[in-house]
Amino acid sequence: MHATRAAAHWTPADIGDLTGRTALITGGSGGIGLETARVLAGHGAHLVLAGRSPEKLEHAAAELRAAHPGAAPDTLVVDLGSLASIAGATAPLAAEGTVDLLFNNAGVMNVPERRTTADGFELTFGTNHLGHFALTAGLLPALLRAPAARVVTVSAIAATWRSGRLTDLMSETGYRPMGAYAKSKRANVVFTLELARRLADTPVTAVSVHPGAAITDLQRHTGGPLGRAFTTVAEHLLMGSPEGAARPSLYAATAPGVASGAFLGPAGRDQTSGTPRTVALPRGADDPAEGRLLWEESERLTGVRFTP
Repeated sequence: MHATRAAAHWTPADIGDLTGRTALITGGSGGIGLETARVLAGHGAHLVLAGRSPEKLEHAAAELRAAHPGAAPDTLVVDLGSLASIAGATAPLAAEGTVDLLFNNAGVMNVPERRTTADGFELTFGTNHLGHFALTAGLLPALLRAPAARVVTVSAIAATWRSGRLTDLMSETGYRPMGAYAKSKRANVVFTLELARRLADTPVTAVSVHPGAAITDLQRHTGGPLGRAFTTVAEHLLMGSPEGAARPSLYAATAPGVASGAFLGPAGRDQTSGTPRTVALPRGADDPAEGRLLWEESERLTGVRFTP
């Protein structure tokens, strides 16, 4: 894993022709995921929009068809909080499909009270990390059929917080909404680094990104008058747009010279301009021992194995 070579100046307009390439985006019906899909559709990619709501997915697909008459996006109903749903959704693609670009983009944040997934995992960690761990494993055969697949996993600035230490993964001894989120986002980075190590002898490139700060559907759990007031102020004064927040993902997936294991973020406070850049990893995230422990625990919890 070597440093990523950044383009002198990159914009989404620099993305080449993606005709014949398939991009699967979790959380593709809104926010950063839908903006990612919009840009890729404009460059000819075949899109698979993945999410829990068939209605939201179809609405997003219709929007893309209207904006890009040649687009023919598919939808994939999958609940990242259900291992059975993930297995059912990935099986057809694993059997005979090809995925060139996988965006592990969906997530939940700031869930007020501890909740669990269908399989009994704490909801935030179970969705943001374990769900994408199982999804990536299920799609690995389809990724390996591509000549040079990339797996882009969307982390967050929260990955660097002290509360993101990978202990008490299910928040059983104490639950704090943003602490659970920070753990899941650190896990995204550690998982990506370990995936890069394990797939080093394959054409698959694994990259993690953080989008900066943007108002998206992730804020839907911020409740009460105070939370809504904060969101309104932040949206206008502090946070960027989904368009800007999608840039690191788009760069990671399409730019030449992106190294496996890289962690990329916005060029600066202005998310809508400048070339996304390599950013500092969370402290200790590149420790192979931490990567191995998270991987083994993820396999134990999910019962999922990565089998090329």
